[in-house]
Amino acid sequence: MPSFTPAFLSFAVSCACLIASAQAAEPLKQLGEGEGQVDIIAWPGYIERGETDKNYDWVTAFEKDTGCKVNVKTAATSDEMVSLMAKGGYDLVTASGDASLRLIFGKRVQPVNIALIPNWKTIDERLQDAPWHTVNGQHYGTPYQWGPNLLMYNTKLFAKAPDSWAAVFEEQQLADGKSNKGRVQAYDGPIYIADAALYLKSTKPELGIQDPYQLNEEQYAAVLDLLRKQHSLVHRYWHDATVQMSDFKNEGVAAASTWGYMANTLKAEGQPVATVVPKEGVTGWADTTMLHVDAKHPNCAYKWMNWSLEPKVQGDLAAWFGSLPVVAQGCSASELLGPAGCATNGYDQFDKIAFWKTPEAQGGKFVPYSRWTQDYIAIMGGR
Repeated sequence: MPSFTPAFLSFAVSCACLIASAQAAEPLKQLGEGEGQVDIIAWPGYIERGETDKNYDWVTAFEKDTGCKVNVKTAATSDEMVSLMAKGGYDLVTASGDASLRLIFGKRVQPVNIALIPNWKTIDERLQDAPWHTVNGQHYGTPYQWGPNLLMYNTKLFAKAPDSWAAVFEEQQLADGKSNKGRVQAYDGPIYIADAALYLKSTKPELGIQDPYQLNEEQYAAVLDLLRKQHSLVHRYWHDATVQMSDFKNEGVAAASTWGYMANTLKAEGQPVATVVPKEGVTGWADTTMLHVDAKHPNCAYKWMNWSLEPKVQGDLAAWFGSLPVVAQGCSASELLGPAGCATNGYDQFDKIAFWKTPEAQGGKFVPYSRWTQDYIAIMGGR
């Protein structure tokens, strides 16, 4: 169970009404010499310098070319990223859609001048003006990677591939004749409420759920009820990729939502796992590199944002993380990803993904993210 500081909870509540207009600060007009370093908050595996595998290194060349040393602080959840950015001391963050609007409306990040990012023009048009990083026509970052939240399952414990999220939300007997109780994982971020909402959107159409991130009180109550019932099935609420993989290898976990990174790693190790896109659809994430409002190294930060959009960087990153490039050329520019890599990682699934976004109250019509945060903490605690 993650720890949430009182300061964070206060910040979450203060950002609950996100429909207020954002007063954008003026973006930088021109860049100067690099400051010698750039400090980045990133998801694990997002910024590699060849230490884990020498073939995966998109940091060394950047440092050599720019003189900007890359320092990375990894974060396991979006809420942790928001908390770290609130404390300050970082230049950039690779924020998912459930954090980006909170950062914008909380005035933790500054708008970016895309004229200072030459590679901006290469970004997939579907992502250039995405609502999770664009407010009132102003961009607050550069897209980084995207991908679906897949259903991963142990192939020895399912007689046939599961086609529904019921594999993690409903009790059922597995191929070994035992129940799936205590053999399921659930994500430990409040945004997982949307996964349950997406499942009920399909299985209980009478609730009238249209958008899994916009839930009225009746819909929200039904979703929380499902998650409370799921609690008895859950072996662990995961956020650490290494822990999730260990549970599949050593703890008998049968099914969970996952990212391509974990699934591809387990497959490469010869583990009996596979992934599917269930019939109810999937949630997903599209991450944005965002610039702290008080960034101490803005020149190096802009250089990194531009570098991150190089086709080979995008392709190598997608190969390592099991994600998708935000630059189409990335699908063909990386030997590590290979010619079929984008197809394997789900490039054609874009229109089927309900991308993470921060739940907004919209004048009281829907339950805001501050409630999601508080209620999900209680659910993970068995309440």
